[in-house]
Amino acid sequence: MNITNLNPDTDIGASAWLVELDEHRILLDAGMHPKREGRDALPRFGKAGTHDVDAIAISHCHHDHVGALPMAVKQYPKAHVLMTELSYLLSERVLHNSVNVMTRQRDELGIKEYPLYTHDELDDMAAQFQGFKYNREVEWAAHHKARAGLPSPTLEFFDAGHTLGSAGVLLRGKKETLFYTGDVCFHDQTLLKSARFEDVKADVLIMETTRGNRAVPKDFTREQEMDRLVAAIHDGQKKKGCVMIPSFALGRTQEILATLALLMREGKLKKQPIYIGGLGRVFTEIYDIESHRTHRQHTNLKLNEALQLIVLEKGQADSMKLSGGKIFVITAGMMSENTAAHDLAKRMIGDERQSIFFVGYADPDSPAGRLKAAKPGETFVFSPSAGRVTKACDVQDFDLTAHANREDLLEFVGQVSPRAILLGHGDDAARLWFEEQIHLRWPKIKVFQPQPAKLLEV
Repeated sequence: MNITNLNPDTDIGASAWLVELDEHRILLDAGMHPKREGRDALPRFGKAGTHDVDAIAISHCHHDHVGALPMAVKQYPKAHVLMTELSYLLSERVLHNSVNVMTRQRDELGIKEYPLYTHDELDDMAAQFQGFKYNREVEWAAHHKARAGLPSPTLEFFDAGHTLGSAGVLLRGKKETLFYTGDVCFHDQTLLKSARFEDVKADVLIMETTRGNRAVPKDFTREQEMDRLVAAIHDGQKKKGCVMIPSFALGRTQEILATLALLMREGKLKKQPIYIGGLGRVFTEIYDIESHRTHRQHTNLKLNEALQLIVLEKGQADSMKLSGGKIFVITAGMMSENTAAHDLAKRMIGDERQSIFFVGYADPDSPAGRLKAAKPGETFVFSPSAGRVTKACDVQDFDLTAHANREDLLEFVGQVSPRAILLGHGDDAARLWFEEQIHLRWPKIKVFQPQPAKLLEV
């Protein structure tokens, strides 16, 4: 079994793994690096050589896992694209939005090579996308079987509990198996239930390590974190300012909306409109429509019915009054420039009446990361366009992650009992923690930290 990490860096970036199994080749994910621009953000597809790739399997529809899919299809035109049924419903919407974002960045930032793919190209290649149910075994190289004269390995998607449609991927060859976790969550969220990886066994494991550098406090509970969030919202509204919760449009937005809906139903928050972004509204509708075939809690909770959702119009974040206890659940979680979250934040940061609450990961080099790191009263550069600002608003961080905690991932290693494990999708400290812990508990397991574009024979 040969595996190549095509991520251009060793961090949480452009997820893409090329696996050669029984003389067939499959690409696991095709993401875009969130901290890079242009072609530099792409996986190193060219390092995969000139051989055909039989299939591309997508774990879920977050940009760092699917954003470069059209470029992968261009690179490997004979490859079929496989994903879960729920990801199939999301993928084209996510990718068309990426075209819009790249087009705007070309015009506003002068990135001439954008967009890397067009709406028309995406429409043409979408016929190659296929959606499959969880726990169905699929021959992923069957269409090349006659040409190659070889039996096809199989693929099976397992519910990863991370976001709608997310999956771990199990590959079965003639003699060996490989499991790729993608992004996984081993605890229940407000809507989605935890991953269903209970029966997974594999010879080789490719595992995310996002939270490897973050220990869970001894007395931590998600319920207490929710109570803390409610108290913070109440405190923010007493000041007659506004509350903003920056969140990713897919997954985090719906989880937060569900939390607010349940709190309003229980009388813990007053009923009021919730301001959201347009893409967040689209994904919220899909969450509602597909609730009956999603492994989730509150299956009868329809967010569009339970809440009065108001989509912010273009430019509204620059002009609306920031008073009256308004609540915003706004894309994007990193507060990237030219987003409503960024434009609201630059108005709120210097106002002590305002509150900004983080409920997920924020890259330290992003505007959100710089805001979180700044001390109260400190003046810092929020972004190139916003310039220097002084932090006066209330900024708090709530651990409502959709990623597995490191202790749970370590237990999963013991369950899978692989002979080799490849660590990815985490920073250096996170991957090092896992390597040390695995060596201590299971010294016979070989642990690899694959370098970018370097073929590894496992």
